[in-house]
Amino acid sequence: MTQENQAGGYREETAAEIAAPVRGDVRSQANRGNQANGENAGQATGSIMGFSALALSILSLFVLPVLLGAAGIVLGFIARARGAKGLGNWAIGIGAISLVIGMFVLPFY
Repeated sequence: MTQENQAGGYREETAAEIAAPVRGDVRSQANRGNQANGENAGQATGSIMGFSALALSILSLFVLPVLLGAAGIVLGFIARARGAKGLGNWAIGIGAISLVIGMFVLPFY
């Protein structure tokens, strides 16, 4: 035994796999088609989320403004992240207005 082993040090070997670097701009034709289909599916999901967020935000103007307004804002941000920027922005704006009205104006009536 060496001094290093007696002092509590560990002698272990580590290795890393060596592979050819992957270039991001080189893809096969099949992958390009799959990616285009995935983007279209993501946009469809984003617009569904956007319409849902907008519906919640508009509904929050009439019923449960704090709860539904906050839910509309959160879904609006998710819709914006998934590509429905216009619907998401409208949902966030209407939800924020409803939230402010519900928290600061309605308690006085």
